[in-house]
Amino acid sequence: LNYNYNYLSNIFSEVKGISIEKFYLTHKIERVKELIIYDELNISEIAYRVNYSSVAHLSNQFKKFTGLTPSQFKMLKNNRRDTLENV
Repeated sequence: LNYNYNYLSNIFSEVKGISIEKFYLTHKIERVKELIIYDELNISEIAYRVNYSSVAHLSNQFKKFTGLTPSQFKMLKNNRRDTLENV
């Protein structure tokens, strides 16, 4: 594209209202949520699949964005699913 990163980043922020980094991380966390809900991979496999350097890094970022650890999120989703199945 031959554009400076700062220039593109500023345009992106003006259009989307958030930085490129925050946009990327938000989508990354949403992908982690999907993988947790599908319940086919453990957290270590999810960290690898979504390109986190470690499970600890994924867990810290996940908690920063959601207020929950990945395990808490999984339990919350499982409890909601159990409640719906009992209806």
